[in-house]
Amino acid sequence: MTEKNNSTQNGHDPSRRNFLKNTGLVVGGVAGGSLLGGFFTNQSRSNDEGKENTETDSKNAHPARARMFFGRYEDFIVLAHAAELIFPKDDNGPGAIELDVPYYIDKQLAGTWGVNGDDYRQGPYTELEKLKKLKDDDKANHTRSNRGKIFLEGLRKMNAESKKRFDISFDEASEEQKSEIMSDLENGKLEMKSIPSEGFFALLKQATLEGAFCDPLYGGNKNMAGWHMKEFGGAQMSYANVIESEEFVKMEPVSLTEYQRNK
Repeated sequence: MTEKNNSTQNGHDPSRRNFLKNTGLVVGGVAGGSLLGGFFTNQSRSNDEGKENTETDSKNAHPARARMFFGRYEDFIVLAHAAELIFPKDDNGPGAIELDVPYYIDKQLAGTWGVNGDDYRQGPYTELEKLKKLKDDDKANHTRSNRGKIFLEGLRKMNAESKKRFDISFDEASEEQKSEIMSDLENGKLEMKSIPSEGFFALLKQATLEGAFCDPLYGGNKNMAGWHMKEFGGAQMSYANVIESEEFVKMEPVSLTEYQRNK
């Protein structure tokens, strides 16, 4: 209902929602360009401003933005660029990087989700060729590798493919170059050992959307900006005062962290 209202009011279908319907990468990639440039320019500037500023940044950094799974920054930066391509900043609001989606994925991979700790994992496992016949969303559930290993292989494959094709790392490639690699990943054209590449793309897309719209308690959806875009009320204590309303009632979102602070 909210999306319908927004579309009617704005008179157009936002590019990000077009992507989520069609999983086309070119529009999303171009839209996210300026933000990515600013984000990583700031990263470089931080490295160059000396020890004093680095110590200040460390003291001011929110502990939730510390990496837990990705030991190599080279992998994490590819993840950040890939997530931003899937969920770029546009007129509706911030993209994946501003929403802390990369940190959300990092935390999930560091926990039981990353090692498929709550999944049934008894073999035999489906071989690579047979995985190609499954639905993209099911491929990651039937391979021998856990999600953490799939992410590492997939991100390093994307980076290696960028160096092979363009002689430049994925994070430094142009938006068109990154979109080309992501499109090939989505269409199963990149060779991976653990899973067909379209299966990794489906996993990456799922994790990105979860990070954009999860409760901030889990590390994503920074400042509940994802909920503000969807006009979603979040973890409201009760809807008793509005449940009989025939009109859409816009509510300020509430995170689960609010209840924890009040105890």
